[in-house]
Amino acid sequence: MILITGCAGFIGFHLSKKLLEKKIQVVGIDSINDYYSKNLKLKRLNLLKKYKNFFFGKIDLKNYEKAHEFLKYKKIKQIIHLAAQPGVRISLAKPYNTLNQNLNTFINILEITRIKKIKKFIYASSSSIYGNTKLYPFNELDLKNSPVSVYGATKLSNEIIAQSYSRNFGMKCVGLRFFTVYGPYGRPDMAYYDFSNKLKNNKKIFVFNKGKMLRDFTYIDDVIKGILNVMRKNFKDNHEVINIGKGKPDNLMDMIKYLEKNYKKKFRIKFTNNIPVGDMKKTYSNVNKAKRLINWNPKTTLKTGLEKFAIWFKKHND
Repeated sequence: MILITGCAGFIGFHLSKKLLEKKIQVVGIDSINDYYSKNLKLKRLNLLKKYKNFFFGKIDLKNYEKAHEFLKYKKIKQIIHLAAQPGVRISLAKPYNTLNQNLNTFINILEITRIKKIKKFIYASSSSIYGNTKLYPFNELDLKNSPVSVYGATKLSNEIIAQSYSRNFGMKCVGLRFFTVYGPYGRPDMAYYDFSNKLKNNKKIFVFNKGKMLRDFTYIDDVIKGILNVMRKNFKDNHEVINIGKGKPDNLMDMIKYLEKNYKKKFRIKFTNNIPVGDMKKTYSNVNKAKRLINWNPKTTLKTGLEKFAIWFKKHND
């Protein structure tokens, strides 16, 4: 039995679905908050509920007692903790909310892992922890990283807390630093999805730094394969952090070009010199560690990934 927190979220949904297809029992927890469309979260959840081996609890993980009671007698082998308040910009608009969500939920689920003596705790970290590092590509051994957003700070804090638990209590913890994950059923607040909505509705898009932004876009199917490999791997060290990125950044303007091609329509673009506070000009993952430890081999190019997303978007957003 596998526990997935944030099972109605983007990555949580895809991971849950893949495990359910493999006939594995999945316990899913999600608070179904309103950060973005509840309808999208409920669509994901309803797809998961079609599987008989899926067990769901609508729980806010900030409530330790409720979470502990729900999981008390369940024989959980591994926990994949994906529940969080995502988003760099929302963390600047509502910093307390991001801190409250990402620190308290993490502490609670980590403590439950310790008490239940669960074999492995896998959790979502982020490329945002690298902040204004000068080392490219981003390397897990870089200790001079300094997050430039509250969101990035919460994720780095999670890593430090997990490391202390692994050291003090002999727990196996693995933090996955995700790099701009995208694909069908994705988050509407992310650029590729937001731009698609604006293109559909003939709305202008704002492109920061005159389009000179680079992102290590990583397709959801590759990410799920990576997580499955982490779940299967017996790690020598009690705590690991691993970059989960494509290992090659793409230009923001290439993303825009591919979207235009897929929708056969041109954007109305307003270029600006500004870079929003907390945003990074470039993300670029060193994936050597991931290749060595989990046989990481992402194959989906941005062009192919956006083609797949566009097919899904046109079908589900008419």
